[in-house]
Amino acid sequence: MFSHGGESTLRPEPDKVLQDIADYIHSYKIDSPLAFETARLCLIDTIGCGLEGLRFPECTKLLGPVVEGTIVPNGTKVPGTNYQLDPIRGAFNIGTIIRWLDFNDCFLAAEWGHPSDNLGAILAVADHLARQGQPLTVHDILEGMIKAHEIQGCLALLNSYNRVGLDHVVLVKVASTAVVSKMLGLNRDQTIDAVSQAWVDGQSLRTYRHAPNTGPRKSWAAGDACSRAVNLALLVKKGEKGLPSVLTAKTWGFYDVLFKGKPFEFQIPYGSYVMENVLFKISYPAEFHAQTAVEAAHIIHAKLKEMGKTAEDIKSVRIRTQEAAVRIIDKQGPLDNFADRDHAINYMVAYPLIFGELTSDSYTDASAADPRIDALRAKMYCVEDKSFSVDYHDPAKRSIGNALLVELNDGTVLDEVEVEYPVGHKRRREEGTPLLINKFKRHISHHFDGAHQQKILDIVSNAASLTKMPAHEFTDLFVKP
Repeated sequence: MFSHGGESTLRPEPDKVLQDIADYIHSYKIDSPLAFETARLCLIDTIGCGLEGLRFPECTKLLGPVVEGTIVPNGTKVPGTNYQLDPIRGAFNIGTIIRWLDFNDCFLAAEWGHPSDNLGAILAVADHLARQGQPLTVHDILEGMIKAHEIQGCLALLNSYNRVGLDHVVLVKVASTAVVSKMLGLNRDQTIDAVSQAWVDGQSLRTYRHAPNTGPRKSWAAGDACSRAVNLALLVKKGEKGLPSVLTAKTWGFYDVLFKGKPFEFQIPYGSYVMENVLFKISYPAEFHAQTAVEAAHIIHAKLKEMGKTAEDIKSVRIRTQEAAVRIIDKQGPLDNFADRDHAINYMVAYPLIFGELTSDSYTDASAADPRIDALRAKMYCVEDKSFSVDYHDPAKRSIGNALLVELNDGTVLDEVEVEYPVGHKRRREEGTPLLINKFKRHISHHFDGAHQQKILDIVSNAASLTKMPAHEFTDLFVKP
């Protein structure tokens, strides 16, 4: 006879990763003027991207309340629409429009992602609470954005979720849960509980981002993560307990079940690094690993024009790129939907080589029907440049290099065009900021008359008064009358 020791029922101290996130949320004061100014630009840009997404019926058909006609008193208003929804559904709506066109900001590391996706949850909750009479301002939204960016980015610096098949929206859910927990009045321990719920929640597979299953879910996955974050924080507010060793529990924890038994690693402590170094998509709505390749393609298009040549004179195109681009956007074969095309580097390069532009409309079925695109795609190939891959991970550089080498049918080889940093990079911020504002102007122009556009621009341009603006008055600027 011998007895087995059963599982211990003693609840351990919460995992350090959970405690560190909660301590950062509740105790760290953001005092970086650069972070706040970048966050202001990020807020403007992200709202603009959401408004642009509304021009696509594939996006708008997913929006609104679950039951048509429902209007929630003191609910969240959704920019560009006249919906007023509960904050969970509001977070889904806002998160979905922001992400739809792959045109909002980006942060690239061992994992990549789009930290402004978190605005779906942050704005939904801030707007709802302000309508209930709580004194939340744009300053609170910006601070929430800086902290959500930081949590998502620091968890991504050295930890690759895509390598175990998980989608980066897990980080949106975790970061959003942490930030909205504090907004909703949860204390440190409750924030730990809420964040633990985000880690134990069902995690999305990356299947919808990769051939042969690429599909539109990638455009609403962040909205889904935002809505789950708000839901989990509200459940904990009602007394739901957390799971203290959700990451480290043997057999049943996140590390053992989903991360091949490896604990997370951290490169830097939480501060304001990620917002300060975030990448804006300024020129092109294209997956970020291809942004510099698209810029190089525009340069080559102009060169061909000068020579009296067109893309049809091209024999081959070599794309020298980083390892991450080879892994996720180097695609051969037919691309059968919008989501496939804006994640295929050869499509994103071919289009501007032919047409001299790449816009949100370049990925539609109508645009893709031009036979010249696939003919040119077939002449392209990617090679990894090890130095590009190294500089991509270097915290002091975070470059996203691409280089295009074009050979023509007559044997002429054009000078290779290399672009290391996209215009949305911190190193090109001065050059990029006016272009970012022009992008925003373009995005609001489809929705509002001239006088209202000017009112919006005047308000968002005055940083001092913008930060004091009540959160719901800010949202109301963008609501359909």
